[in-house]
Amino acid sequence: MIAQPRKISYTFEDFFILVKDKEKADLIDGVIHMASPDNTDANDLFLWLTGLMYDFAELKDLGKVYGSRVAFRLDDENSPEPDIGFVKKERLHLVQRGFVDGRPDAAIEIVSPESVERDYKQKRAQFQKARVPEYWIIDKIEKRATFLRLARGNRYREVKPRKGVWTSKVLTGFWLRPEWFWMDPRPRKADVLAQILAEPRG
Repeated sequence: MIAQPRKISYTFEDFFILVKDKEKADLIDGVIHMASPDNTDANDLFLWLTGLMYDFAELKDLGKVYGSRVAFRLDDENSPEPDIGFVKKERLHLVQRGFVDGRPDAAIEIVSPESVERDYKQKRAQFQKARVPEYWIIDKIEKRATFLRLARGNRYREVKPRKGVWTSKVLTGFWLRPEWFWMDPRPRKADVLAQILAEPRG
């Protein structure tokens, strides 16, 4: 009988040591998944959406928005680094110097060619198990946005935009039109933010 190689299972402590500050990775069920460098289109969308959410959360004093390389420690074998993570004001005591010791209140992933399986399946299961209230998957490749919200039984249910508008229940008062993601050029963040503030929803 040929001996099978033993699967290495990494802990959060291993992950924290092995992944350097400038590297993006996810710890999923004890496996470290390294991310490839961003393409320029995905990076542009990331900066646009992060800036929009950050400014809105700051103006409304709702909490903090974190980008890309911030790890959320869900348990000893799971620590994702979502492209964008939001933590409500009342949970900011979980924020440590190098990571957040708990789940985000909203997690957003911008799909890249190498992250399709991870974003749609592995991280969906990971976030659902951790009871992350909202998980958004923004797929620029397919021009599709999937908005998931925890429902009964703590399982994700896809919530479709109403009349072309998606409204967050976590980032209270924040809404957007998914079509903005695919526009070239995208509307200016300042103009979008002004519109969101002028037309409260939710």
